[in-house]
This record gives sequence, structure tokens and C-alpha cells, in this order.
Amino acid sequence: MATAILPAYLASVGAGPGWLGLIEGLADGLSSVAKLAAGHYTDRLERRKPLAVAGYAITTLATASLAFASSASGVLVARCSAWVGRGVRGPARKTLLAAAVPPSAYGRAFGFERLMDTTGAIAGPLTALWLLHQQPGDFRRVFLISVIPGTLAVICFALLVKEQARGHASGVPSFWHGLRSLPTRFRRFLLAVGIFGAGDFAHTLLILYATEALTPAVGRAAAAGIAIGLYVAHNVFYAAFSYIAGWLGDRYSRHALLASGYGLAALAALLLAAQSRNLAVLGSIFIVAGIYVGAEEALEDSLAAELVPSAQHGIAFGTLAAVNAVGDF
Repeated sequence: MATAILPAYLASVGAGPGWLGLIEGLADGLSSVAKLAAGHYTDRLERRKPLAVAGYAITTLATASLAFASSASGVLVARCSAWVGRGVRGPARKTLLAAAVPPSAYGRAFGFERLMDTTGAIAGPLTALWLLHQQPGDFRRVFLISVIPGTLAVICFALLVKEQARGHASGVPSFWHGLRSLPTRFRRFLLAVGIFGAGDFAHTLLILYATEALTPAVGRAAAAGIAIGLYVAHNVFYAAFSYIAGWLGDRYSRHALLASGYGLAALAALLLAAQSRNLAVLGSIFIVAGIYVGAEEALEDSLAAELVPSAQHGIAFGTLAAVNAVGDF
């Protein structure tokens, strides 16, 4: 809900696309630092679920605080705080997921997790669109209502997720030694991830791109509505291909499938470079972007779990996220 309306909300307080890029890039960067630290800490914990629950709670409260941000700098602080919470919960959640399935099901497990997460990202923009239709321009109401699904997520994770205690991991090395001890093949994998991350971008910028492209033809209000609709379509393909790519990855080469996903990202970049204002072309960009990001996230996570011993899963997931976000920033 919050992500879909963020570009329009920033425009309403007088902030342009530069602010959106700065906010999303800095938020991703801080999130990656949090993931790196939380990943190392996760490997030391007897129970990892409380860390994940705390991360969900921080994200919920910080997202709701966007309702009280009256300037771009206020949005920056709130968004970055929310993404730090997101970073804290990420490695703990992923290590819990990897521990719950056999290695032969990593692709389906991480793909299904992405599918379910993105189902919320489909319902969220639709809900935001409906709320704004009821009360046009009332962005603060949307941010405050986002507390409801956020709180439900905290409660569900706290009550429904079961974890078997591992015992204290007293043999876990220091942070820097943990990084240096990651397998060589995983480091080579991170090189490819880093190159891709340098060319990728926050997909909220697609909403702004489509809005500006369509405004001359249909007006800004209608263009913003169409752009949010395209973002919903993006998330539909993102959700579907998260599981499809993960399922295929359990049967064929995860490396080759991930490389194909990176190739689709290059195609999306070429379509963007054409600067078309045609709705069909814009729709194609959103669809291709949804497909490649779904494949990327499911396959990168499942490859990380495959390439690294389970005792190092926390620091591996944290490092993977950090490399991705450095490129994003």
C-alpha cells in the first residue's frame, strides 16, 4: 500500500524524481547494512524467530509514521527506518525457511515465499487505489490503514511460525572471519549478483516513469491511476514467475535460469531506453520487469542456500542482500 502511493505522495509535498531515487536508494542501502549485521547475528542465535518478529514490528510502525511526514526529509527518515526493519527480519526469515525444507526443495520454497509476499504486493496497491478513490489525495489515511496488515503479519509470525531450538552456536566465527570463510563458489556467484545489481533500479521508479509518459495524453490524475494499475500487473507476473522459476530451478540448472532472468533485465532496459509513450510498450516493460525480478529473487536465494553450508546461511543471506543493495545504491 505504502510503496504504490509513495511517488504521488512525494509529488504532493513538492519533491521530484531525484528525491524518490535518493529515498529508495538510501533505504535499500541501509536495509542491506541491517541484513549484513542481522545475518551474522542470526547464525549465533539459539532461536531466530524473535529477530524476525521484531523486524516486522519496526517496519509496520515506521511505515505508518509516513502519515506524519510533511516533507521529503521526513519521508526519507520514515522510509529508511521501515527498510532497516525489513533488513533485520530478512536473514532470520530466510534461515528459518531453509531449515524447514530439504535442499531439493529450495527453489520451490523460496519461490513460494516470494509468490505469497508478492500476493500482498498485488492486494496492497489495489487497496490503496480504492482508498484514494474514496477520498482522493488522502495519502495519510492510506499510510495509517497500513498498520492493520502490518500488525496482523507480526501476530501471525509470532503465533504460527514454529522453530526448533538449535542450541547456542558458540563456534560461530567473528563477523570478518565469517565473511572470509564463505565458500569460493559463493563469492563468484556474488560477483555476478553485484554486476547485475549495478544495472538494476527500484521498480517504484517505473510508476513515476509511466505517470510522466502518459500525462500529456490523459492528464496527471488518470496517468497516475494507470501507472498503479501497471504496477499491479508487474506484481502479478512477479508473483507467478517467482514460483515458476523456483520450481524450474529444482529440476534444471539454477545458474542458467538466473542468467536468463538477467538477460530479461537487459531487455527491459532497452525498452525503457526507447522512451515510448505507447501504453502497450509501457505494459510490456512492467511485465518483463515483473518476470525478471521474480526469477532473480527466487533463484538468488535458493542458489545461496545451495552453495553455502546451513551453519553459515545467516551471513550468506545477509551478504547476498548487501551486494545487491550496494549495486542498487
